[in-house]
Amino acid sequence: MEANSKVSKDDLITRTQYWQKRLSLLWRLPGIIKTIKHIGNIAIENRESWGSMLEETADRFPDNAAIKSDDGQYTWKEYNQATNRYAHYFISQGLVKGDTAAVFLENRPELLMVYSAMAKIGVVNAMINTNLHRDSLVHCLTLNPAKVMIVGEEVLDAFEEIKGNLRLGAGQQIYFLQDKGQAAAPDGYVDLKGAVEQMEPVNPVTTADIKPADPIAYVFTSGTTGGMPKAAVIIHKRLVSGAYYNGKIVLDMKPTDTMYVPLPFFHTNALALSWPTVFLNGSALAIRRKFSVSRFWDDVRRYNVTAWCYIGELCRYLMNQSDRPDDHSNSLTKIIGNGLRPDIWRKLKNRFGIKKVFEIYGAAESNLYFVNMLNLDCTQGFCNVPFTIVKYDVEEDEPFKGSDGFMQRVGLGETGLLLGEISEDNPFVGYSSRKATDSKIIRDVFTGGDAWFNTGDLIRDIGYGHIQFVDRTGDTFRWKGENVSTTEVEKVANSFNQVSLSAVYGVAMPGGDGRAGMVAIIPECDVEAFDFDGLAAHFQRALPAYAVPKFMRLNTELACTPTHKIKKVDLKKEGFDPDIVADAIYVLLPGESTYTPVTVDIQAAIQAGKYRF
Repeated sequence: MEANSKVSKDDLITRTQYWQKRLSLLWRLPGIIKTIKHIGNIAIENRESWGSMLEETADRFPDNAAIKSDDGQYTWKEYNQATNRYAHYFISQGLVKGDTAAVFLENRPELLMVYSAMAKIGVVNAMINTNLHRDSLVHCLTLNPAKVMIVGEEVLDAFEEIKGNLRLGAGQQIYFLQDKGQAAAPDGYVDLKGAVEQMEPVNPVTTADIKPADPIAYVFTSGTTGGMPKAAVIIHKRLVSGAYYNGKIVLDMKPTDTMYVPLPFFHTNALALSWPTVFLNGSALAIRRKFSVSRFWDDVRRYNVTAWCYIGELCRYLMNQSDRPDDHSNSLTKIIGNGLRPDIWRKLKNRFGIKKVFEIYGAAESNLYFVNMLNLDCTQGFCNVPFTIVKYDVEEDEPFKGSDGFMQRVGLGETGLLLGEISEDNPFVGYSSRKATDSKIIRDVFTGGDAWFNTGDLIRDIGYGHIQFVDRTGDTFRWKGENVSTTEVEKVANSFNQVSLSAVYGVAMPGGDGRAGMVAIIPECDVEAFDFDGLAAHFQRALPAYAVPKFMRLNTELACTPTHKIKKVDLKKEGFDPDIVADAIYVLLPGESTYTPVTVDIQAAIQAGKYRF
């Protein structure tokens, strides 16, 4: 079955819409052309890095607000000087270009300073997800062994739980970064705040040695191929280009603008999409440790926020709040992010007075970047590098090939697999692991020897180079703004002593963005003897909250392909509806600690959106 169902003409971009929006940008065209030329020269001239951008901005806008947060406010001069103190300290401790530092901190100003300090030295920041624990945390901390580990007081317990499993060598040092409390550095840790106090605030000479192609960060992602997280490589050029492209061309950020980022900086939405936009014109970055729907508009008004980096689910949270008389009374005018669904797109803009929505499509490891620069409704926009959308066989979970052995492009309005061409001008940096990088490359797509990056996403062609996201393929699904690796969850499920075999997949939720996790299990015992409490606790100990399956079904068998791969297509279609599924179905309701049977009433309440999963 091919993923090529057509859409109505109303969903396609018309010629009138397209050219009206393009003509509206004419007055900015000279500046846009100049910026695009500059982006192209970054690699040619082999200059500009994260650190050089910071130093230049601090020099041009020393007294402008740089960081706004509950944990402190900093001007650009203060931010750069604090960064320099960290940089000089770590240089004194022997860190050099090419080393790795594991950064395990929540969103707070010190994270921004540590990250930027490492960038000025040429050290790669391994951005550790603060939701991880146990096996996943150990994996991320050991995948690219770090010379130093910066551990915040707020995540110390999770780190201490696995510290003994890291097998740290003599050359590895752990630094403790005090939070709001007064806790002293534990035994074996260096007190980082105290260590940097007496360091010089001047720019380090190492900044000049950093080149655009140098790596600045590892961001851990499950991609679409499943398994434990892989370290996607972020290079300086990507962030510098983002500052120019997203900051100047797309968002047109001014010194009076403030970008609000309540998303964690171990994700590319915060790290690579929104943060760089504030640099070139001395705008401000307002950060929050974690997104709060109840505090969102208070923060917008308090920090005079004009721009916001979103994911679709957060937009739905805002829309689910009761209407207020002052909904339209706020400073927010432009937003950038991904996952805003068509059913609430226009409603969000109208209710809160948001004039511009710059939906994007990309990934930490991707060589493609789409952005809705024309501010058209319900599209991820267009891309400036070569891409294609090929026909995809959903049942077989692989691209469709013609009689000539090559893939076939979809037509206008059709859905297929998105691929990005790999070339000298558009390379695929990929992951820190060569094997993981190679697994994302498809060759011989249209001609012998060509190479394309496999996004793993099903995309609809809606005309004029614009796309709409449809769904993910393979063994990964998205929930709560996170990629959930089904193989990782299956590994945890299969380690439970009453589970013989499991299959994990995502199921659609009414009114939700992404898919909720569901696990089909063949138990080792009768249903009456199955330990539902124990399985729920097992999942919650071993997995981050977003990866814990919300639904479960107990099967007597699981259908497999001839190559013994479990067939998940039918499982996904059946979902958690007891009228369709003959097996017993269970749900982990919000706030509950065990799985309970899905009754007709519970099913109706879920469909009505009465539970906030």
